[in-house]
This record gives sequence, structure tokens and C-alpha cells, in this order.
Amino acid sequence: MKRRGGRRLSEEEAKLWRHVTRSIRPLPGHTPPLEPAPAPEAEATSPEHRPAEASPPAKIERRPPAPPPLVPLERRLMRDLRRGIDRIDARIDLHGMRQNEAYYALLGFLRRAQGEGARVALVVTGKGSTAAAVADPFSERGVLRRLVPHWLGLAEMRPVVVGFSTASREHGGDGALYVRLRKGAKGRPGGEARP
Repeated sequence: MKRRGGRRLSEEEAKLWRHVTRSIRPLPGHTPPLEPAPAPEAEATSPEHRPAEASPPAKIERRPPAPPPLVPLERRLMRDLRRGIDRIDARIDLHGMRQNEAYYALLGFLRRAQGEGARVALVVTGKGSTAAAVADPFSERGVLRRLVPHWLGLAEMRPVVVGFSTASREHGGDGALYVRLRKGAKGRPGGEARP
């Protein structure tokens, strides 16, 4: 079947046309649409007419595996951290840092802590300056407090971070996060880090 422009349908277009016309009924008094003939060049190059050795090998598209999902910290671990039974292996304080500086400091800190065998890290973001909010009510307060949870969910952090949760009042409350780290290279759980 020729189209208005004089072009013949390709084999793929003809297949699609046959599929569509199977699901319709013509109006009373009309004949069903004709099945289009495939283009002559499509017949010559269709897979059934092509020699087997001439077909190109199928490409297998390999995508990098999706990063593992974040999971909330277990209730028992949260309770033990609050009571001091389980310990915080590493700490970082991002107070006063600019966003860019804080992001790279956090990423480097978490990778180092994981390499040293740390299991739980405390990330102090601060709650934002009340004085700054009073001086300029339109200024943003607690930018790092809002951004750090977002950063912990990014693809480059996911190989390091299992999950996170707001810290208990004893460790900073809303201005801090407990971060559970994935197992890394074996090493000594390590103390304080403050870039």
C-alpha cells in the first residue's frame, strides 16, 4: 500500500498496521482496510531473507547496577545509641561550612570512616543560626540541616551509606544525624574527624 507521499511502508510499519487493523471493525457499508504490502527493499533485507552469517551480533546493553536503597536505622540500634550501649565510631561537625565545602568534607569523611571499619557515624549539621534569621527573616536557616539528608541519598554516597536517622537529643537532636555505614575494608574503628 502506497501512502500519499508515494513512499511504501517498511516491514515494521506494515506489521504495526496489521496489528491495528485486527482490532477494528469497519463501519456498516464500508470495506475493511487493505493490508499494506511491505516495501520491496524491506523484503530483501528482512531477517528471514538475510543469511544467518550476515546478521550482526546482538548488542547487550549493560547498565551499571542501581545503588542499593537506603534503609532506616533499626529501632534497637537507635535505642542503644541513645543509652550509650552502642557507640558512635566517628564524628564530623559541618557547622559554619559552605555548602560545597560541607559536601566534599562529608563525602571524604564517610569514605574514610568506612575504610577504618566504622559502623555508625554522627554528622552534626547544626540547626541554623537564630540570630541570622532574626536579622534577616528572608534568609535561609539551617541549609546544611536540609541538604545533608538529600546528599546521603545521592548515588555517590550510597556505596558507603546504609541509612540515616535524626540523632537523639543527647547527640544533637534535629541538628545531627546518625549515619549507618556499609561494611568496608577492615580496620580499626576510628575516632573524631573534623576537617
